[in-house]
Amino acid sequence: MQNKTSYLIIRLAIGISMFGHGLVRLPKLETFSQGMLKSFENSMLPEIITLPFSYVLPILEFTFGLFITIGLFTKQSAIVLSGVLVSLIFGSTLIESWGAITAQLIHVAFFAYLIHNIHDNSFAADRLIRKNKDIN
Repeated sequence: MQNKTSYLIIRLAIGISMFGHGLVRLPKLETFSQGMLKSFENSMLPEIITLPFSYVLPILEFTFGLFITIGLFTKQSAIVLSGVLVSLIFGSTLIESWGAITAQLIHVAFFAYLIHNIHDNSFAADRLIRKNKDIN
């Protein structure tokens, strides 16, 4: 039970972190996107890549952060958000934002924990879905 409780705490914390990132950015999506473009204007990353990513990022954070928070498609959501964070780490290196990388690496470590210990994901919508499939 102790591992399942620890897993729940970590899943809620990282899920709410990602959900919150998306939640606050979505209402100001245009402003967020323009700010990201400005941050990358002197990098080697072309605008044709940065612009769509800046619009998709908050949607991914919001959606998959919500999924992780409620424990729905937990493993798949953690894999998607790990990919997002790896992209953010790459971007941070291109603009030499070394301070941001620490927080991004911590997020990736928590996603790796969720993926590796998925068997402890008991207090989750995934568990309810699996039980309903077992009944039918």
